[in-house]
Amino acid sequence: MKAVSILGATGSIGASALDVIARHPQRFRVSALAAHRKVDELVALCVRFRPDLAVIADSAFEHALRDKIRSAGLSTRVASGDEGLREAAVTGDTIVAAIVGAAGLDSTLAAARAGKRVLLANKEAVVMAGALLLAALQRDGGELIPIDSEHNAIFQCLPGRRTGLADAGVRRVLLTASGGPFRGYARAQLATITPEQACAHPNWVMGRKISVDSATLMNKGLEVIEAHWLFGAAPEQIDVVVHRESIVHSLVEYVDGSVLAQLGNPDMRTALAHALAWPERIEAGVPALDLMKIAQLNFEAPDRQTFRCLDLAYQALAAGGTAPTILNAANEIAVGAFLERTLPFLAISELIESTLAAIPSVPADSIETLIHADLTAREAAQRIIRRAFC
Repeated sequence: MKAVSILGATGSIGASALDVIARHPQRFRVSALAAHRKVDELVALCVRFRPDLAVIADSAFEHALRDKIRSAGLSTRVASGDEGLREAAVTGDTIVAAIVGAAGLDSTLAAARAGKRVLLANKEAVVMAGALLLAALQRDGGELIPIDSEHNAIFQCLPGRRTGLADAGVRRVLLTASGGPFRGYARAQLATITPEQACAHPNWVMGRKISVDSATLMNKGLEVIEAHWLFGAAPEQIDVVVHRESIVHSLVEYVDGSVLAQLGNPDMRTALAHALAWPERIEAGVPALDLMKIAQLNFEAPDRQTFRCLDLAYQALAAGGTAPTILNAANEIAVGAFLERTLPFLAISELIESTLAAIPSVPADSIETLIHADLTAREAAQRIIRRAFC
């Protein structure tokens, strides 16, 4: 029986992972659950799954969590903060890394250094520290399986143990994008977009930050950088295609002309079930794909003039070093400001571009360098917002 720790247990990825786990009590048990601030939701999950450890990331809520765990009659240990997240990351055999944003980097690296199987939803950890994360996995015997639907699809379409594209006869990988809620919009139509509109994704149920990233196409830009590290793909080997139905989750094109694609209904439980049981296959609770009902699948090129974040991500990948960290930090500040209604939707890409221009990239040779670049970029982005929009 595999012991599974879920970092980000109260989010949409966490809920999907726990749904799959609950379907297979003979295969999996929950060893640790971690959440940001949702104490009541975390306690309810602890009552249901009886983990060894419960972690609340915001230490201000530790006492409340401890009291409610005790009142529920549970023997679950309680921890908080970065130290608690690191403890959760090394508890159990398999770690679902689903903390949103740069906040998930430290715990993901801790799991890699402990030789765990890391089921990675936190793309920012790879964007910021891809080389360091992969080095830790290789050095300490860990294993990484992506659970983003796109990267999991590529993982499924590659042969054998996925160590890179060079010896596999792969010409390129194609990441599919739904296009978000504003596919087909002209730039002028985006001037008055609200957070509610940006978070209304047509196909997927996601958190607010990743929903905005989908609406700007930054989510796909981050996935391009992630694909570079996960699969050893050069930037010119990674393409993006808009596929509004979200049925084809990604494709791999081989040099002989073959194109392999992974299809399925838009439900994260498919990727999670695949990663939890890999190399076996288990029931995920996802309805079978009815091709006759779908009837038609559509593909088109992304509108890079209107949705400029995708090109900014390619530029950061080409620049290398700390540029992807700067990109990610500026994006997190920009999305947060947009959700707080202090930054217009169209200004998200403008803020990211200005931040990238303001901070030179340096070699990303240590975690300390990456943390410094992250903090510097956040401070610069906040200064730009105050100067231009306040």
